[in-house]
Amino acid sequence: MTRLERFRAMLTLRHFDEACLEGVPTGEIHGELHTGIGQEAIGAGMMESLQPGDAVVSTHRNHYHALAAGVPMKPMLAEIFEKASGLCRGRGGHMHLFDAEHNFSCSGIVGASLPVALGYAYSFSMKGQNNLAVGVTGDGGANNGAFHECLNIAGAWKLPLVVLVENNELAISVPIGDVSATATIAERACAYGAWGKKVDGTDVDIVAEAFAEAAHHARSGRGPAILEASCHRFRGHFEGDHDSYRTMKEKREMRERHDPITIARRKLLAEGLAGEAELDAMAEASQREMAELLAEVRAEPLPEAAGALDYLFVGGKR
Repeated sequence: MTRLERFRAMLTLRHFDEACLEGVPTGEIHGELHTGIGQEAIGAGMMESLQPGDAVVSTHRNHYHALAAGVPMKPMLAEIFEKASGLCRGRGGHMHLFDAEHNFSCSGIVGASLPVALGYAYSFSMKGQNNLAVGVTGDGGANNGAFHECLNIAGAWKLPLVVLVENNELAISVPIGDVSATATIAERACAYGAWGKKVDGTDVDIVAEAFAEAAHHARSGRGPAILEASCHRFRGHFEGDHDSYRTMKEKREMRERHDPITIARRKLLAEGLAGEAELDAMAEASQREMAELLAEVRAEPLPEAAGALDYLFVGGKR
């Protein structure tokens, strides 16, 4: 991907989640909606190093990773809006996105992404496939026992596993400094014979370079990699979270100083890779395309009430 393509990818991710936000006050989306707004550089930075057949297993905050894995946007948005045309026929919602064709899945259970990703990595190794598995977690999930168990096995058996830690410094509302014995999560890599690095997750170019390193390490048969990307969650843990554990000043400064899209835009302008008008046009086109997609999805039918118990058991319908 070129630098401009990375910028465009971040715009797509941001506008996708903004489209999702429209379904909360209208009641079109039920339950907790977790957006990744403020963390676009990580999703966009993954894209160019993933290959067909790779697996990505994500968390409750999963939209950007799904799009990076190649999950098609319309059925994904339809699933989030609980439409019959969605990935899971509208029965999973945004925390249970699943796309077997693209080896993508996610879980609302903290730390549960890593054992599934480990299973993919073991399968790839057993079959001699040159694929890798990415298990995404947060700083809170890195303190889960599954983090240790999965990395220990991956290190012992040299499995192609990349553990991507999105460190937004909050496990819902608990600061990482209060609950982590190490200054960084990446430094734990040596305990598992793994590659480890912490990077600025608000700079898409830095993330893309580091993720490429991690992916190359895992594919080369040298075992797992831990990539810790520092980032900022602009909104509450979920839509409806009062978010009173951060001050208004903190949240304002976070948006002013650490917005990945603003950071990338400034770099592109400073290096003469694009002009103001070109970047403005890209943003406007992205917003327009997402508005059109949202309108299409909203026009799709909901699942029939009579089929509420369908697909609960092996074999599909009752």
